[in-house]
Amino acid sequence: MANTNLTTGSIWRLHHGDREIARLTVTGADMPWILADAEALAGFDEFRAVFAEQERAVDEEDWDRADACHDRIRSALTMTFPGGGSVAEFMLRIHGDGTAGWRWSDEAFDALDE
Repeated sequence: MANTNLTTGSIWRLHHGDREIARLTVTGADMPWILADAEALAGFDEFRAVFAEQERAVDEEDWDRADACHDRIRSALTMTFPGGGSVAEFMLRIHGDGTAGWRWSDEAFDALDE
């Protein structure tokens, strides 16, 4: 992986306001998804249920419910690159087994449709 943001071992950070609530350590990629181990920090428990609901919705192929979970996650949380810059847009799934996967973009996803 040429991009240092995607290098195995690089750490992306998940925030609620100014508080870091999870560290996502890259373990590989299954493009377009980045795969990681997720380390829950103080404050993550508030969002654990929405990630669990999202996982169930995806497993059940209930895309409306999965989209609603994504909207709740994106309205409350932000993500930063390993170098500290803000990720403009992301679709994140944190699984009950402590792994995570996400897609990201330098632009809002809806801007890419234009």
